[in-house]
Amino acid sequence: MKYFILIFFMFIMLNFSNVFSEEYKIETGDVLGITVYEQPDLTTKARVGSKGEIAFPLLGTLEIGELTVAEAESKITNLLKQDYLVNPQVNVFIEEYHPKKVFIMGFVNKPGEYELSKDRPTTVLEAITMAGGFKQGASQNGTKIIRVENNSQVTIPIKITDITEKGNKEKDITIKPGDVIVVPESFF
Repeated sequence: MKYFILIFFMFIMLNFSNVFSEEYKIETGDVLGITVYEQPDLTTKARVGSKGEIAFPLLGTLEIGELTVAEAESKITNLLKQDYLVNPQVNVFIEEYHPKKVFIMGFVNKPGEYELSKDRPTTVLEAITMAGGFKQGASQNGTKIIRVENNSQVTIPIKITDITEKGNKEKDITIKPGDVIVVPESFF
């Protein structure tokens, strides 16, 4: 029994380390707090723009979207070092993470915009449940996800009865931020 508990504990720890090993990348909508040691005029609070950019004193517009916090600190440090400061010590921290939202429309009880969980992935059925479930007269098997991938719109049909009646969990796909779930009306 002791060995089982030890192995179980090690398994849990390995899974937690895998979750946190991938560093967060700065995204559109994040709010950053940036400080430079002994340079209060350079203290900045900035929201990352739609193209991954922020405005920073002396340096103007900087593209930092998709960088980790450490990479952003390094980039700002190197740019300040080039022309402005001898040994800048830059700290970047994320004050607010951008909200990850999904839009649910059509024949659900509470259509609207919903925030996705930050802790775990959200599936199609979970998202529809957040919207109060299907309305009477909804065409459940006509449900579709509209997603933008590589600058083009993709429509993913979802046959809900495959998930709920046939038990095909793999068809209950994970929702991505910005997805639009559409549940049409049934005409029969």
